[in-house]
Amino acid sequence: MKPGMTVGLFGGSFDPVHRGHLHVAQTALRKLGLDRVWWIVSPQNPLKERQAGDFLRRYIGVQEMAAGPRMVVSDIESRTGIRTTAELIKVLQDRYPGVRFVWIMGADNLKNFHRWHRWQDIAATTPIAIIARPQDPVRARLSPAARQMAQARVSEARAKMLGRTSPPGWTYLTERLHSEASSLLRGDTP
Repeated sequence: MKPGMTVGLFGGSFDPVHRGHLHVAQTALRKLGLDRVWWIVSPQNPLKERQAGDFLRRYIGVQEMAAGPRMVVSDIESRTGIRTTAELIKVLQDRYPGVRFVWIMGADNLKNFHRWHRWQDIAATTPIAIIARPQDPVRARLSPAARQMAQARVSEARAKMLGRTSPPGWTYLTERLHSEASSLLRGDTP
């Protein structure tokens, strides 16, 4: 990692990882003009009561799915004991001064973003790219966080500038929708 690079951070439990995750990462890479996408495999999502599956199995699955140019898989949360996105971003910004980070998430996560620990700090310090997902996109765009961040929204046409401008800033990227979801693959009931 070199100063001046723009790196997308794509965190999650990836339980299990699927082609919808790859779709999100590839869409962000292309539409934001990123130098890299870091897939951050989380030991456990603090907002989910369901215990995540075996970490090593999930990590290896992400390595297999993200095997491509400019895709990097990291276990930094597991190695360092980091438990929240706000803490992760702070550590990475301190460790890599001059690297511009963009947080990447599927629109299904935007619905609950207002419940994330220090979500307003994340939004104030890191540009955010939301990738359209088929799971309830209207409710995601009307979520409390989306409403509070409305003034900082960057149009999709200007998305490539998102990582190169000072936060706050976020964009909602539409692309063909990919219907796979981890909960469906696990067979979770709503």
